[in-house]
Amino acid sequence: MTMTSSAAAVIDRSAAAIETATAYLEAMEARDLARAQSLVSPRALFVFPGGAQWQDLAAIVAGSARRYQFVGKRIEGCDAAPADGGVAVYVRGTLYGRWLDGSSFEGIRFIDRIEIRDGLIVRQDVWNDAGELRNPVR
Repeated sequence: MTMTSSAAAVIDRSAAAIETATAYLEAMEARDLARAQSLVSPRALFVFPGGAQWQDLAAIVAGSARRYQFVGKRIEGCDAAPADGGVAVYVRGTLYGRWLDGSSFEGIRFIDRIEIRDGLIVRQDVWNDAGELRNPVR
């Protein structure tokens, strides 16, 4: 079976978007905000659990500092699909790190949906189970 040129183009766009999304997440984890910013549209929106929304990477880091001493992501997989003139990348895995009180955590599920247009991130939606682990429903 031969792949059509349009199918190959979709695969290439998806692979490039996954590369952009994972490079951004790696840069944010390393707190390399200059590198992360180079992958983000000036009008990007970042939406986190609890409805927190930011448009500034430094604000994301400051918000994280109110919750964790540090946090990292173990990426288990990525998927991509066409979305609104770009590509939506779904990154899934688990979080690990240390809460503010010094206790360690790991295995907290996360999914990030990162929307990319013209090679830049325009939106990130973050979902994770950190709140459920930290404040279990009884």
